[in-house]
Amino acid sequence: MLSLCHSMKPYARKTEPRPAKSLAAPEAASGPSAMEERGETFKAEILRELPEDEEISFCRQGEYVELCAGPHVAYTSAVRAFKLLSVAGAYWRGDERNPMLTRIYGTSFPSQELLEEHLNRLEEAKKRDHRKLGRELGLFALFKEGPGFPFFLPKGLILKNLLIDYWRQLHAREGYQEISTPVILNRQLWETSGHWEHYRDNMYTTAIDGADFCVKPMSCPGGMLVYQMEPRSYRDLPLRFSELGLIHRNEKSGTRR
Repeated sequence: MLSLCHSMKPYARKTEPRPAKSLAAPEAASGPSAMEERGETFKAEILRELPEDEEISFCRQGEYVELCAGPHVAYTSAVRAFKLLSVAGAYWRGDERNPMLTRIYGTSFPSQELLEEHLNRLEEAKKRDHRKLGRELGLFALFKEGPGFPFFLPKGLILKNLLIDYWRQLHAREGYQEISTPVILNRQLWETSGHWEHYRDNMYTTAIDGADFCVKPMSCPGGMLVYQMEPRSYRDLPLRFSELGLIHRNEKSGTRR
């Protein structure tokens, strides 16, 4: 990253314009082949999949033309103070069957002073990272056998129960009735709610007696079943239910932070 950072600095000292241009997909028909000639196979793939009425945004810097949704700075000198922070691996389109790419994280500010303030805040935030404090204070532990699933320790459970007690006091004061719905519900419910169509890949599923079931990623559909148990009148409103739902989502590592 150091060499990349050094190569960026000369551009930050220039006031080089970075004009942006939008083209309709038919006008940008040569885009995929041009991208492939440059070895940009992933961008060529994106261009080919866009609908014909889609506007495609390009940004130019000198002789270099880039496919970019924007927004863009008008001049390179706007990126006056910057720092590259970290690198990470990422599968193309989040699919582990696709090639692994390198993602570079960075930040930029109008002045070095603002950049330093931001970097100091990041350092302070690291000291308060819940994963670090949870271990140091003996509140909870994370194990490789259950990635993303906290094991509450005695001190942590005391704190959690205090927060739950406070939550219950507030909800009781506002007229909520507490309910508890199952962790696993059948596929039909999730099809009705739309979760199956839109979030199927992020749900844990299992089969019971030949029927598909899902570990709930949200509590709302179970609450709606409780609401539908009997006819309701407008005289019953507002009807307020609350639930401390235990939900699970099949998310990739890093998205739960």
